[in-house]
Amino acid sequence: MTEGTTSAAAEGDTLSRLEQEGEIAADYLEGLLDIADLDGDIDMDVEADRAAVSIISDVAGRDLQKLVGRDGEVLEALQELTRLAVHRETGDRSRLMLDIAGYRAKKREELSELGAKTAAEVKSSGEPVKMKAMTPFERKVVHDAVKAAGLRSESEGEEPERFVVVLPA
Repeated sequence: MTEGTTSAAAEGDTLSRLEQEGEIAADYLEGLLDIADLDGDIDMDVEADRAAVSIISDVAGRDLQKLVGRDGEVLEALQELTRLAVHRETGDRSRLMLDIAGYRAKKREELSELGAKTAAEVKSSGEPVKMKAMTPFERKVVHDAVKAAGLRSESEGEEPERFVVVLPA
């Protein structure tokens, strides 16, 4: 096998593994929706080398908001439970991302704007800026936005009070 075919085969294996994670997660989440007697459709995808599963609803997602919780706390817990279900089936640690009723997509957009705005502030002042405590997902989105703005950032502190510091160039 040539190097190109080997890497293409590895990419195919990774994609099929991530699709399998998505299918296991979808089955698990469908069971939870049935138990909770909630309506929702499951959408699976692969984004940035991780399985992405979304629960969406055609009707106003008031019921699904219960699965998001205050500040996404229930969503975070469900994501961890879903990752554990995948781990139980595959034996591998999962980095699966779960979104419910578009909560994470909206949050990602807001955090990207906040990261870009904070980076602009640091560029103009030349001083580092410490942001409020964030979840790992939130910090990752901010780090990506700061990097895209041409600056660097670091996470400091201990969970659950870990936060991002945006640094001048």
